[in-house]
Amino acid sequence: MTDKSPSLRTPMSKVRYLGSARSGTRHMMHTRLTAAALLPLSIIFVCIVVSLVGKDYNTVRAALGNPFVSIVILLFLLAGIYHMMLGMQMIIEDYIYGEHTKQWSLTANTCFAIAVGLACAYAVLRLSFV
Repeated sequence: MTDKSPSLRTPMSKVRYLGSARSGTRHMMHTRLTAAALLPLSIIFVCIVVSLVGKDYNTVRAALGNPFVSIVILLFLLAGIYHMMLGMQMIIEDYIYGEHTKQWSLTANTCFAIAVGLACAYAVLRLSFV
């Protein structure tokens, strides 16, 4: 006796292992990966910031000019911004119902994340190279 329960998935989706939206698993994995990366990066970032509290301007610039510190801050900011973008994308997809509004919101979310990421990268790189 075979137990074949009826499935609503098409044969092509069974072959590709994709859900109805075609990107849910990838999106979830990126969200979890950035969350896991942000955990140690956040701890290191807080330690760096706490160690610089009360220092004078030149000491802070010298500390931020260290390649290790610059890379950690850059990774923290970029992972955080990407994680923010993914989270906002989930909120927009779940709670915005108009198709045009949803597309414009997703576009604005991506543009905002790119703009903030570029501004943060410019600031960190300028501090590290000057």
